[in-house]
Amino acid sequence: MALASDVNSAAAGQTVASRRRKLSRMEKSEIRWGLLFLSPWMIGFIAFYLLPMIASFGFSLFNFNPAVPEQARFIGLNNWQRALFQDSEVWLSLVRTFHFAAISLPISLAFSLFLAILLNSEHVLGKNVYRTLFYMPSMIPLVATVLIWNGVLNEQTGWINVIIERLTGIQATGTQGLRWLADPNLVYYAYTMFGLWGVGNAMIIFLAGLQGVPTELYEASQIDGAGYFRRLFSITIPLISPVIFYQLVLGVIYSLQYFLAPFVLNQGTGFPEGMTRFFMVYFYKQSFTFFNMGYGATLAWMMFVIALVLTAVLFGTARYWVYYASEER
Repeated sequence: MALASDVNSAAAGQTVASRRRKLSRMEKSEIRWGLLFLSPWMIGFIAFYLLPMIASFGFSLFNFNPAVPEQARFIGLNNWQRALFQDSEVWLSLVRTFHFAAISLPISLAFSLFLAILLNSEHVLGKNVYRTLFYMPSMIPLVATVLIWNGVLNEQTGWINVIIERLTGIQATGTQGLRWLADPNLVYYAYTMFGLWGVGNAMIIFLAGLQGVPTELYEASQIDGAGYFRRLFSITIPLISPVIFYQLVLGVIYSLQYFLAPFVLNQGTGFPEGMTRFFMVYFYKQSFTFFNMGYGATLAWMMFVIALVLTAVLFGTARYWVYYASEER
């Protein structure tokens, strides 16, 4: 038995060895050239992503002020303990962030998908002009966008309030009107409007997905008597579900990192009533206002873990609702 086992092992080893062959000179040359062309990206990734991430995790274990680096003191997991169990503002800022994401993300996805479906219709004239017009605002710098909408939503002279007042007769201007950026019940919807003005990128991606749906499926469904909404929910949305999933993942990560609008408008004060003190705003204040860089690094890693977990959950549940044409079920 032992002899037979040795023979079988030797035969298996010879089989594996026979499968391995020496690379030709041309193949080795291709590998070297491939590594050469990849090396700028690899060097950049290591220098500007991997090493800073490792350094930031190291900072999270220190009481570190960049203004006086010589006074850095190792404190172990104290920063983590403070963030998880002692600092209530961390969890409050997370709640505000998720609250805002629950409002803005569905509206943004639905609006960009609606625009894409509308501009993919064969009944719309001048589609290229409209596509250009809807995409153009996404090219405006975000700071400029925030300042523009700060004027548009002004409670005294903003044209949104003026239009609402003239169409409905409801007092929308003045101190008793709609204070979009000063009312805690409206501020998240105001920030959502900022994002809706720049949905051009998402609209273009959705439009590309819609144009990839086979037209013969629509023709067959029309012959079977399916109406527009039946075709929309039974053909269009299932076939572009990979695009929806892609936009959802990006939207979740972007919502968790929301920072610019509250910082530009309120300098991170949280106005009104602390509703805009999102997690990234609190992170910025700790890191670059109070120069508590060790604690700021802890908050950054905490957000990284949260985003990683949410992304993993989305990928884990994708197999139940995302359809891939090449995938066997």
